[in-house]
Amino acid sequence: MAIGLAKGISSARLAAFKILQQVEGGGYSSVLLAAEEPRLQAVDRALCHELVLGSLRWQLLLDRIVEHFSKRRVESLDLAVRIALRLGLYQLRFLTRVPGSAAVNESVNLVRMSRLSSAAAFVNALLRRAVREPDYDPAAEISDPLEKIAIETSHPVWLIERWAKSFGLDEARAFAHANNLVPPTAFRVVGNRSETLSKLTAAGAALESSEVVDGGWRVSGTTSLLRELTAAGEIYLQDEASQLVAQLLDAKPGERVLDVCAAPGGKTTMIADRTGDRALVVAADRSAIRMETVVATTRLHQLEGIKPVILDAAQPLPFWPESFDKVLVDAPCSGTGTLRRNPEIRWRLLPGDIPILAEQQQRILLNALEMVKPGGRLVYSTCSVEREENEEVIAECGLSPVDTIRTWPHREGSDGFFIATFENSRRFR
Repeated sequence: MAIGLAKGISSARLAAFKILQQVEGGGYSSVLLAAEEPRLQAVDRALCHELVLGSLRWQLLLDRIVEHFSKRRVESLDLAVRIALRLGLYQLRFLTRVPGSAAVNESVNLVRMSRLSSAAAFVNALLRRAVREPDYDPAAEISDPLEKIAIETSHPVWLIERWAKSFGLDEARAFAHANNLVPPTAFRVVGNRSETLSKLTAAGAALESSEVVDGGWRVSGTTSLLRELTAAGEIYLQDEASQLVAQLLDAKPGERVLDVCAAPGGKTTMIADRTGDRALVVAADRSAIRMETVVATTRLHQLEGIKPVILDAAQPLPFWPESFDKVLVDAPCSGTGTLRRNPEIRWRLLPGDIPILAEQQQRILLNALEMVKPGGRLVYSTCSVEREENEEVIAECGLSPVDTIRTWPHREGSDGFFIATFENSRRFR
C-alpha cells in the first residue's frame, strides 16, 4: 500500500511502521529513513524520524509497559502488533504535542491495515489503559541497580553490566542516558567557509563552533538548507569525534596517505580536503557497494587525490612495506559509541560479537603498521566504547601509543570514539 493511502493513518506513522518492520528484518534505520525522506513532506519527515528513532531507543521500556498492561510476553505478540504498540506508547509517553486519541487510533488502524483485525481491540484496550495510567514506571519495582538502569535507559542488561565494570556505575548510567538523546547536528565546511556560514546565518541557523575539533560546527534549524548544502558539496555532515580522527592524522601536502577502512568516506575526504587535495590518499575498503559512496563523495567534493581500492585490510596488504607517511585504521567495530544515531545496534549486538571484532581489529592494525614509513604516523580509531576493541587491542598487539583520546556523548556531546596515535614505525613497540 502506498504511503499516505492507508485509511486513517498519517504518512509519517505509516512510513515509521514500515521502516520499523524492516529494521526488525535486519535493515538499518539511518539507511531506511534516508530512502524514505524524498517521499515525505517536511513535517511528516520530522515526525517519522522521531517515531522510528524514539521507538528504537526506548524499545525495552516500551515492551515492559506492554507486558505489564497485557500480562503477556511481548515475544508472543505478532510483529505488527508489537510495533504498533511501541509507536502508540512512544507517542503517549514522550510526545506531548500528539493527542492521545491520535496515537491510539492510528496504532489500531496500523494493526487493521496489517490484516490483524482480531488484535485491534487488544491494541485499543492496552493503549487506552496507558492513557489512564501515564505514570506507570517499569523500573520502580526493580531492586537490582544494574537492571534498574537498563530499564530506565532502555538498554540490554549485559551492556550496562560491562560498562559499569569498565567505567564505574555512575559513568555507565550517564552514558546510557545520553544514548537516548538526539545528537547535535555537526558538519564541516567543504566549500567557501565564510560564504557557506553566511548562508546558514541568513537562513536563521544557530551556529556554534566545535569545542572538539578545529573547523567543526554544530548547527540547529534550517534542515532543508543543510540538505541542500550537503547535496551541493558545500558542507559534509559529520560527527565532531569523527572529524577529530582525521585532524589527528595530520596529513600534509605531498604525503602518501592510506585509509584502510575508508567507507563511507567522511574521514577520507576530510584528509584530502585538509591537504588542499595535494596528498595522495589511497581509500581502501572491502565493500564495493560502500566504496561507491566514497567515490560519489570524492566526485562531489572535486577531490582528485583520492584513489579508491577494494581490499580486505584483515589480509596482508598489497603495498610495499613502509610506503606511506600516514595510515588511518578506523576499524570496523561494535558501534556502541553511536547508539544515539543507530539505536538498533543495542538490540542486535551480542556479547560474543565483541571478541570476534577485537580479533579482526588486531589483524587490521598489525597489517597497517607494516605500511608506515619510519618517522610516519598511524592513527587507530573506533566508534566503540568497549575496552576490548580499544585499549586491549593495542595491548594484544604489543604497541605503545604516544597519545589516546576518548570522547563521550555525555561529556563532549559527540559520538563515543577511541583514538590512539602512533609515531615512527620502527619504535611502535
